[in-house]
Amino acid sequence: MEAAAPTTEPGRLTPSEIVRELDRYVVGQEAAKKAVAIALRNRWRRRRVPAELRDEIMPNNIILIGPTGVGKTEIARRLARLAQAPFVKVEASKFTEVGYVGRDVDSMVRDLMEIGVNMVRTEQTETVMAPAESLAEERILDILLPPGPRTSGPSRRDASSTRERLRADLRDGRLDGRLVEVERTSQFSPLTDMLAQMGGDEFAVELGEMIGSSLPRKTRRRKLTVAEARRVLAQEEAQKLIDMDEVVAEARQRTEENGIVFIDELDKVVAAAPSTSGPDVSREGVQRDLLPVVEGTSVPTKYGMVRTDHILFIAAGAFHKVKPADMIPELQGRFPIRVELEALSAADFCRILTEPDNALVRQYSALLASEDVPLTFDRSAVEEIARLAEQVNAESENIGARRLHTLMTTLLEDTLFRLPDPAVKSVRVTLGMVRRKLKPIVEDKDLTRYIL
Repeated sequence: MEAAAPTTEPGRLTPSEIVRELDRYVVGQEAAKKAVAIALRNRWRRRRVPAELRDEIMPNNIILIGPTGVGKTEIARRLARLAQAPFVKVEASKFTEVGYVGRDVDSMVRDLMEIGVNMVRTEQTETVMAPAESLAEERILDILLPPGPRTSGPSRRDASSTRERLRADLRDGRLDGRLVEVERTSQFSPLTDMLAQMGGDEFAVELGEMIGSSLPRKTRRRKLTVAEARRVLAQEEAQKLIDMDEVVAEARQRTEENGIVFIDELDKVVAAAPSTSGPDVSREGVQRDLLPVVEGTSVPTKYGMVRTDHILFIAAGAFHKVKPADMIPELQGRFPIRVELEALSAADFCRILTEPDNALVRQYSALLASEDVPLTFDRSAVEEIARLAEQVNAESENIGARRLHTLMTTLLEDTLFRLPDPAVKSVRVTLGMVRRKLKPIVEDKDLTRYIL
């Protein structure tokens, strides 16, 4: 089970505390952890700088350089959780130059803003959940006992008494299995959704703003159990209690001041040498489109304009065929911090299998525990898995720690298939089992190519 989050306010975490939190999930890579820890702490420091200087302090964007599977994405993802900030991961190879079919680079900011809005909306929903549940209760009582014509005297007292008895049954859960018919209203906008999925994000935003108020609202009736209806109606009432203007304003502030964009595979849009035609020109075009976003510009979203000046951009790539110096000079200047991540060794794989809070050994132990079957690993077995992962990475494509997922799945495949089997009381992974299951596959080069 994942350990509890740090009790210290995320913005106040010191760089050394941030590194310790990252150590719970990422093995090694001290230089990268140090760089991102400083970047996160600088966010907190900037907010305490005098206002006249605050806007002049730009984030030091970072490039993480290293082969796949060494922890680049995990570092950025865990950093975003520590910061409790809007975070989006994008792949540079999915973007195309303006004028070509595909996603434009501005979409990463629109996605970031959307995540920020959802984050703030979720937080505010929790704060109004108590009154929302009370309102949902009244709606369910109205469905179970529709209000009749206004009366007075005994009839009114009887109706009130019946309603209170129903309320008591509802709160005690005695009506949870009863079916009721609930009417729900939702905004239906297939056109803007379709345009956004096709890559026309900006046009979809403009169209949504232009005709959003005139789009038809679709009403539908659903039969739900009382328990389901309470949950659905509570969420619906909570949305009515939330001030969306306040949500958007808070989300914009978080996105602009604390947002983090992780751009993976940046090296895929970098060419080794300048070219006047072919795909290299388009790659350079993506870099030029990316430049103003990283440099600082205003991006239109369906929630209004969002400034990117103080969004932290963390880029990553293997850079084994090209170098960061092959990027266009202007973009190089916007990523002043460059950190090279180390390739993983067998010793690192051993630690990855056992030490992190989300270690693979713990994951598979939890999976088998769900079938009431304890799973244990001999130390020698763990060391052999790590050694084989290093060997396969050296002899074929080096995919870093992701190789461990393949080996562990292959190793426990038969066990996972058999369960639940009353004959299997417990599972112990030994050195002999690892060699018997994995070594023939590792040594067969043809099989390795296709299986591993």
